[in-house]
Amino acid sequence: MSARISSQSASPLKRRFLTALASVALVAAAGSAARAAENTGQIPVPPTAEGSSPTSEGDVLKVCASAKEAPYSLKDESGFENRIAEVLAATMGRKLEYEWIDRAAIYLVRDGLSKKTCDVVIGVDTGDERLATSRPYYRTAYAFVSRAEREFAGSRWQDVGGEGLSRFATRLYSPAETMLKYAGKYEDNLAYLYGLVNFKSRRNQYLDVPPDRLVQEVRDKNADLAIAFAPDVARYVKEAGGDLAITLITNDVERSDGETVELQYSQSVGVRKGDGALLGQIDDALAKAQGEIGAILDEEGIPTLPLEDQTN
Repeated sequence: MSARISSQSASPLKRRFLTALASVALVAAAGSAARAAENTGQIPVPPTAEGSSPTSEGDVLKVCASAKEAPYSLKDESGFENRIAEVLAATMGRKLEYEWIDRAAIYLVRDGLSKKTCDVVIGVDTGDERLATSRPYYRTAYAFVSRAEREFAGSRWQDVGGEGLSRFATRLYSPAETMLKYAGKYEDNLAYLYGLVNFKSRRNQYLDVPPDRLVQEVRDKNADLAIAFAPDVARYVKEAGGDLAITLITNDVERSDGETVELQYSQSVGVRKGDGALLGQIDDALAKAQGEIGAILDEEGIPTLPLEDQTN
């Protein structure tokens, strides 16, 4: 689930958290990626509870999970992060239990981890300063989704400026908006983008385009490209059975003010700060289960980057 605060961009969970702050107008300057348009402002982070809980010290792995955050987490446990949680609990020798939150994953820390009704969040940015984070277990990036017949060969964000590309399906407040602005294609794409959310105002509400809709827009030839965090869309690209292609974006956006919008992220498991014993067990388990976790990511169709390349 899925950026840094300040000048860095975010993971599935952190990006969604920051997107929500922007969309409900809690801050004047939006801060970070997949989860605000410019992805760099300073964002005040609500305080997060610290320390262990009775369950974190016991034989249960109590995971904070969204009941409706496809493809990451779903109540029927079909999300790929649900499967990772299963492997993690088994490797740790703990019983997996969920604290299901019937809201988007942006609320997991506030409504679960901070209330100590659960102890673990799967899929956060490595180094998310709200939390203590585990060793990274995979690294990936934003990506282009295109129709295979187009034979689109772009792998740099500047490639959105190519000829014949005019419609782009993106999530709201994501680095994709920054790419389109710098490529001179944002204004022309705005009416189409708002059409994806039925022209609802983004003010004072959390509003976004479901990732499967982004992929379908490309498949139906309503959009030339989709631009999204790869884990958001990989499942749906794979389900297209060869009709679509997904390509990781290999460079970052260097803004005119000197700030960098990073497009590659390492993913970790998050716990409350001060819950060091649990974090140590998780780190040990992740090392042992790396092969199984890699198989889940491969099955999901998520393209990954070498962990040794990480800078964030």
